[in-house]
This record gives sequence, C-alpha cells and structure tokens, in this order.
Amino acid sequence: MSGQTWVVGLSSVGRGDIACVGGKNASTGEMLRSLASHGVRVPEGFATTSDAFKFFVEGNQLGDAITVALQAHRAGKVDLATTGARIRAAVLGAEWPPALRREIANAYSELCASSGAPELSVAVRSSATAEDLPTASFAGQLESFLNIRGEAALLEACKKCFASLYTDRAINYRIERGFEDKDLAVSVGVQRMVRSDLAGAGVMFSIDTETGFDKVVVINAALGLGESVVQGAVDPDEYQVFKPFLENEKLTPIIEKACGAKELKVIYRDSGGTLQVVTRDEERGKLVLLDDEILLLARWACAIESHYGVAMDMEWAKDGLSGELFVVQARPETVQSRRGARNFKTYRVRAKGKVLARGLSVGNAAAAGRVCRLDSPAQIDRFVDGAVLVTKTTDPDWAPIMKRASAIVTEHGGRTSHAAIVSRELGLPAIVGAGEGVLQLGDGAEVTVSCAEGNEGFVYEGRAEIETIDIASADIPPTKTKVMLNLGDPGAAFQWWRLPADGVGLARMEFVIANHIKVHPMALLGFEKLQDQAAKAAIAAATQGYANKAEFLVDKLSRGLARLAAVAWPHPIIVRTSDFKTNEYAHLLGGAEFEPKEENPMLGFRGASRYYSPAYRDGFGLECQALKRLRQELGFSNVVVMIPFCRTPSEADRVLAAMAENGLARGDGLEVYVMCEIPANVIRAEEFAQRFDGFSIGSNDLTQLVLGVDRGAAALAELFDESDAAVKAMIADVIARARTAGAKTGLCGQAPSDDPTFAAFLVSCGIDSISVSPDSFVAVKQSVAAAEAAILRQSHS
Repeated sequence: MSGQTWVVGLSSVGRGDIACVGGKNASTGEMLRSLASHGVRVPEGFATTSDAFKFFVEGNQLGDAITVALQAHRAGKVDLATTGARIRAAVLGAEWPPALRREIANAYSELCASSGAPELSVAVRSSATAEDLPTASFAGQLESFLNIRGEAALLEACKKCFASLYTDRAINYRIERGFEDKDLAVSVGVQRMVRSDLAGAGVMFSIDTETGFDKVVVINAALGLGESVVQGAVDPDEYQVFKPFLENEKLTPIIEKACGAKELKVIYRDSGGTLQVVTRDEERGKLVLLDDEILLLARWACAIESHYGVAMDMEWAKDGLSGELFVVQARPETVQSRRGARNFKTYRVRAKGKVLARGLSVGNAAAAGRVCRLDSPAQIDRFVDGAVLVTKTTDPDWAPIMKRASAIVTEHGGRTSHAAIVSRELGLPAIVGAGEGVLQLGDGAEVTVSCAEGNEGFVYEGRAEIETIDIASADIPPTKTKVMLNLGDPGAAFQWWRLPADGVGLARMEFVIANHIKVHPMALLGFEKLQDQAAKAAIAAATQGYANKAEFLVDKLSRGLARLAAVAWPHPIIVRTSDFKTNEYAHLLGGAEFEPKEENPMLGFRGASRYYSPAYRDGFGLECQALKRLRQELGFSNVVVMIPFCRTPSEADRVLAAMAENGLARGDGLEVYVMCEIPANVIRAEEFAQRFDGFSIGSNDLTQLVLGVDRGAAALAELFDESDAAVKAMIADVIARARTAGAKTGLCGQAPSDDPTFAAFLVSCGIDSISVSPDSFVAVKQSVAAAEAAILRQSHS
C-alpha cells in the first residue's frame, strides 16, 4: 500500500502490509483475500493504519512526551510502572482528530449496514507493526476488546488499543527483544463479532505444540467466547486430527477427543463488553464440537498452513445463531518452528518422590526447585530466581516472573493457554490444569516438575534425579535390519516422531487399557449386573457422555492406538492384543468380579486362551472392534495385529476365527503376527507360519520358559539370562525356520537395548527387525550398523 491512509477494509490488505496494519490485521486480510476459495470463513471488517496512529499521536502532540518518558525509563531514571502509567494516561486523555474520527465512524456505519444491524457488535483488536513475525509472537502483549457496540464505545476501544502499546509488559517485551519504539505503531482491527457466546470458540495449531509433530492439528475448544481459552481460565476440550488422512472424506481421522472441565465461559454483557459466568453441569459433560466440525477446522488449518508455508497458530469461533465456524486470527507458530528439525534433547527422571500434583504437560523437560506460590504478579518481590512458580493462571503481566522460574504449575488452563504458550517460548517445563493438586504444593517445598513422561505432567515431592540425553541425527546410521520402537503410552508417543525408526514393533494394548481406560472390558459389557457399587459408580463417572458403556472402550482404545499409529505412519505398527495376567485384569475397575484367582498367573489364563473363552470372548470382541475402527474408520491401514501367548496351532485357529467374526479376517491387507515366547512356537514354527504372517520374539517370556526361571524371582535373577546358549539356540532356530516358511521375524525384548553383542547376534541370524524402547534406539541402531558392517567385511574377505 502507498500514500497516507487512515482506514482500510481488511479484505484489501495482505501479509505484505504488516508495516501498514500490523501482523494480526495483515494476516486476517490475507485469509479474507486468499483463502475463501478453500472455504475458510473469516469475519469481515476494517482496520485503522499505522498512519492513523501516527496522526493521532501528532495531532495531540504526544510524540515528544512519549519519547522523553521512554528514554528516561531506559536510562534508569524512572521505573517501568510510572513510565507506562503516564504514557497511557496521556493517550487515553487525548482527543480524536475530527477527520480521523469521521473515517472510523463511516467505516463502522458501512460494516453495520452490510450486516443489517444498526449498532453491530464488533471485536476490536490491537495489531502492532512488528507483531506475529516468525521470530516474535508479541503473545498477548497488546489489548483486545469484545462485544463493542456503538460509535462512542468503538472509538473508546480504539483509543485503549493505542494505549496498550505502552502497558508495562509491552514496554518490557520490546526492550528485551531489541525493538525501537520509534519503529512501532498500532493498527486497530475491527471485525464483526461471531456469536460464539452462544456456542464455543478456541485455538488450534497446525502442529503439536509440545513436540513439533507436524502430522497433527491440535484444537482446543471451550464454551462461550475464546477469551477464556487464550487466557487459560478454563480447562478446554482437546481434539487431535491426523493430517495425512484429511483428504479422504470417507475417514474420520480424529485421534484424540478429550472432554475438558470447562468450568467457566465468557459471554456478552447486555450493556456491552463481556462477562465471565459459571457453566452448568450438563454443558461441561459435552464436547463443544461435533466430528464434522472438528474435521472442517482441521482442513482449514491445513489450508492456512499450506498458504503461509509455515506452521500456524489460529483462533476460531462458532456462531451460535447460524451454526457457522469462522477463523478469526492466524499467526505463525514461533516456538517449534525455531527448533532444530533433527537435534533434540530428552529427559529421564529417576528416584522420584510421591506424586503431589498432575496436569497437562507443556514441553518435554524436567526441573527441580522450591515452590513459590503467588496470587498476583504484583507479588514479584517474593519470587526467588529458579523457583517453581505455582499460581491459578497467568496472563501477560506474569511474564517478568515466568522468565525467572525453573518451572511453572497452574491450577487452570489448557495447552493453548497463556502459561503454556509462554513456557514453550521460554523452554520451561510447565504443568497446566493441575486443579486442586496445587493445594499439595506448599510454599517453599522442594519439588520436581516432570514433563518428560508424555501428555500428563507430574509434580513429585523432593528433588529427583534428572538426566538429560542429547540425540543428534549424525549419531543415527542407516541399517538394513529394521530398528523399530516399543511404545505403549499414547500421551508420550509424539515426542519420538523425529527418530528415524522403521515403525513400531510392539504397541502394548494393555498399556492403553490400564492407563487411559482403566475399566475391565467385561465390566463395561455387564455394567448393570456389577455387585461392586464403588466400582460401578467410578465406571459411571468415567463413561459419562457414552450412552453405550462398551462404546467407551472401543472409542478410547481406537483413538489411543491411533496416536501410536500416527507416529509410525506410513511404516507398520504391530499392535499386540491385551496381554494382562488375571491378577492384572482384576485390578481394573470392576475386574475382580470376572477374574479367577490363580497360583501362577504367568502360566495361567492369559493371551490367546482368553480370546475364544466364554469368560472373555465378548471382551476380546471389543478389542477387535477397536482395531477394526482404527484401520477402517480412522484410516491406519499400517496396523498389524499380534496375538500373544498362543500355545498351539489349534488355539491359533480358534483365535483367528474369533477375529474374523468381529470383522478382522486375516488377509485383504491385514497381517496377523504371533508372539514367539513359548518353546512350542519354535518347535512347531512351520505350523504357526501357515497361520500367521510373522513372529515377534518375546525374549523375556521365552527365556523364562526355556530356562525354567521365573523372570520376577529375585533369588534366581542371576540365572535369568537371555544370552544363555539354550535361549539363543531357540531364537536362531525360529528365525531360520520362519524364513524358510516365508514368515517375517522380529524381536521386541529388552536384551538388544542392554547388550550390543545380543543385537549383533540377531543380525547374524538374519532377523528382519529389532524393536526397542525409544531411549535406547540410537545405541541399538549403532550396534546393528556395526554388526552389519562386520558381516559385510567378512563376506568380502
């Protein structure tokens, strides 16, 4: 744009006009102008320009006074609070130049006329001319005002936006980032309000905000206006959508749907502005968005990301009158996009104390320090550098304290709250939405904050041991033998997406059931007949929102496994059906009523024997339904099913028949493997190979059954040796016989992680794949590469 212009229509500007209308307004105009063809809806509006701000300042002769005040503060002569207060008072007390006032009033009248409302409700947002750059987010530094109605209220809100350039936090932010005040101006964006006070709103990112995983869209949603999500005042719903499948309209690739507490919502105040109110119980128990709406927003997020060419941070809103969705803001994501694409750190926390609090984890780090509980940023004098900040929630006024903390814990908030966004930018571990758990964090107490264990973060009593592990791409050589990952926690899976693994060799279904479902499958099917009233009440609470209790398991299990499959895609993920022992099943909610008491559960009613038994056949049917949904509805055709502890070929036939009855027939793209953990699996390998596509060697169980050593017996620990000649003979035998029969072989035990020579042994046998825990992936990959190189040298000598 050229020439002096005071007011422009948002649809007439684009991302090249940041100097004129600021980053926020330039981005909004870009979407209006360029993304309508993709169906992206953005509310219409107009913006005042940087020229308008300068004209306002010059017309009121404020320039010299602002410059002198800021110079005095930078020189240390006047404190920040006094400086900011003086400048803001001057701006708010100034008069609108008549010509500028008329232009803003006319633009508002035209917007009202086009909407058919005499006094249209609008959102008034500040947009700095250095805002939303790839290296600076200006996250929440300037002010926004919602539900502004009428010319007088609009002009007052615009003036407040001008003044917000000189809040204490904004001045401090610019000083730290090296921005010169003379280079900055404020544009004010005025948009038609979306009636999300009658529906919901929130934030979405085109990548995972914690790990940078670039194949998902993460959406947070709350009731009412989106202000509550941005400010971290509520615990919102969270949805995750797998981007590669969005173009296939036959699939619904929503890999996470978590219902947040949503205790509060922001609505219209009758006199203008907004009001925060408590939500009703029936509102809290429902998801804000339907599946079709989640998928539409995710497709918009992908379209916006594709257009801008970078990962994006977006705000959306749903109009409760029309039912339409809108994107109201979009800016570049400024944290994960600045991190190295290949080199990263991981953390291990050892010697933990008891869990004091838990919530959503932000980042993947861990830190220890003394708790400092604060109710207000005005208490900054109480804060000691390196302390763990504990508070209800944060806003931009907390920034000076947050950057001095070693970790942050908030009572409220989601992954897109202010506390989460700023913690990522600062590289701090943070736990948000910890709820009443913060009451356990006494002021001055020594604690460890761990965000290194997946989606859930923990505050442990005392100072734990924190180990930092550096992983670089240069340390990971290519190998012919596939090296895969053992995974079981959907909440932790995304942190390993950058590892160049060949897939997931063992996804433990029972881990998902134990940690994310916690209910015995048969207790869901027989809910009405449960005798344990305490368990029945707990199950009723866990399954709230599900008319069919069994659907709770199918839904949660399929989505939990989907998050593991997403990390593997397009490589295979081998999902082992549940391998609890009866004593472990009994510990699930309602489980005691369905499990026999056994003297030796390790050799009892486990694995394949359960799947066709009348005692668990219907529970296995739910597992099969979840796997079918995972493959056919969510789209993860890379899923391979694996059957554990299958004692005989005839037992295999019965299990495969039960699977087929539940829509999981082997063939037609579905491979089925068997765990090789019983000597019979080796001795009758050819017969098993006729029924299964591959063998996955479970070295722990195979070792105990070959040597006759209980792997959990401390007194026999010295005898439990996976490298024993008898065990290795069994492994070498099954690999050779499986290869002859045309079946694949892999190993998913711990031995290769602990012993490089064991990995070399497997390579020498010609195994197809080795699956290990993520933290040992690099070491095993190096061992495998060295073994392959040694074999190659021998073949050439």
